[in-house]
Formats: sequence, C-alpha cells, structure tokens
Amino acid sequence: MALGLVVGTALLGGCSSEMGRRPLVDTDITCLRKQMAGPMFLSFPLAANTCQRMTGHGLLLADKNPKPIALDLKGAPDLQAQADEYGYHYTR
Repeated sequence: MALGLVVGTALLGGCSSEMGRRPLVDTDITCLRKQMAGPMFLSFPLAANTCQRMTGHGLLLADKNPKPIALDLKGAPDLQAQADEYGYHYTR
C-alpha cells in the first residue's frame, strides 16, 4: 500500500517537464506550454507528440491500432496557429 501511495503521488504531483503529461492534472494546453518552456524548450511537434493522448487510453493492448486524439486547444490561438503550421488536428 505504501508503495502505491508513493507511486501515485509521484505521478500526480510531479512537476518535472521530462515526465510529460500528468494524468488527471494536465490539459493539452498546460502540457504543451510546460514542454515548450524551459528547461526542455521543445519544438511544437516534439511537445505535441509528448502531450497528445491516444485512443485506448495509452494502454498497449487496449487498441489494436491506436490513433491520436485531437488536441483541445480552445482559448489558445498561439498554439492553434502552430498546430495548423505543423498539421496537427485540434478542437477550437
């Protein structure tokens, strides 16, 4: 039980940008902004690949052919422009 509590806290409470998307905490916008900020300074395509969710909830055996879910970029026109530039699907 203690190990599960430590792992759960690390997953939900971690703030390191190297971790990628934090489940139940990060939105597409917050994840992208975190990845594109320091110390990582990732380009939009690398940040989007880190943050984008897949069908099947990211579980290896859940979907035979998982597909990317459109990024939710409502209220972020700067990120929408970059998504257009690089050909990423998103919702407005």
